[in-house]
Amino acid sequence: MQLEKRQVLVTGATGFLGSYLVQELVQRGCRVRAFAHYRSDPGTGNLASLPREVTSGVEMFWGDVCDRDCVNAAMKDVEVVFHLAALIGIPYSYHAPASYLAVNAGGTLNLLQAARQAGVARFVHTSTSEVYGSAQYTPIDEQHPLVGQSPYSASKIAADKLAESFRCSFDLPVVTVRPFNAFGPRQSERAIVPTIISQRLAGIDPVVIGNPDAIRDLTYAQDTARGFVLAAACDQAVGQTFNLGSGQSISIGQLAELICELTGGGSYHSEAQRLRPAQSEVRELHADASRAAAVLGWHTTRTLRQGLLATIEFLRAHPERCQPTRYVI
Repeated sequence: MQLEKRQVLVTGATGFLGSYLVQELVQRGCRVRAFAHYRSDPGTGNLASLPREVTSGVEMFWGDVCDRDCVNAAMKDVEVVFHLAALIGIPYSYHAPASYLAVNAGGTLNLLQAARQAGVARFVHTSTSEVYGSAQYTPIDEQHPLVGQSPYSASKIAADKLAESFRCSFDLPVVTVRPFNAFGPRQSERAIVPTIISQRLAGIDPVVIGNPDAIRDLTYAQDTARGFVLAAACDQAVGQTFNLGSGQSISIGQLAELICELTGGGSYHSEAQRLRPAQSEVRELHADASRAAAVLGWHTTRTLRQGLLATIEFLRAHPERCQPTRYVI
């Protein structure tokens, strides 16, 4: 399917990954409607960091995915939907599980219903590698069992199954993409990479982390966003789920050591406040993205080191985004 000149809707557009996707779509000639959660201030989140030539043609739509009427209005004349809007912080899901179910499952249901009524040509649904829970085998392919080890992951499993049901029940052209630990410039400090970098740039030594033994598959956000676009454009992708991960894994302790090396030295220590409940912590994520390579022609273009250097450079240039002494859940 050709995406150029099509009207596309991106939910969660002002978020970290959403901003990369908006930029990718504009550069490919799409007409982008950016659905963003209404705020009383006029800010456009991470879209404000994009070049003016990118954002000048983006149509902002302020609303709430939990409001069905609002979602229906946003869907007017839309041909392709990229649904990224979600509550994402795992630690906060321990405090507000009902909110996660309402937004991540209920909001997804509203989008699916509206897309079905609008007869969209493609619905790209965003999953997460967290739905796999701790790896039962590695690398993790799309056939791996889904395990809800946190309220966040459980709400995303519910959303994934709703998307699957609309494909099976109503023939909605759904594609599910499952990112593994996207990172890069503009990411908030609820994520581990900017958390460590901000501390190092502030001269904190040792840096404070949670579980150093947890293993993650870190993928540069620009590569992840490109995977979304390829998934939407590929007719063969309809009805399938695609892991978007680098295929390389690293422990959080090793990640801290690498960031310390890239920022001039230092060490790390684990803090109890940052540890998740033992049965909730996903121990290992390591992607098998061979399906995305075979069907979509997707692969990563930046190494972990290259992505970290770009993120370090961004945070050096934007010290206002750094809160090194604050633990953000």
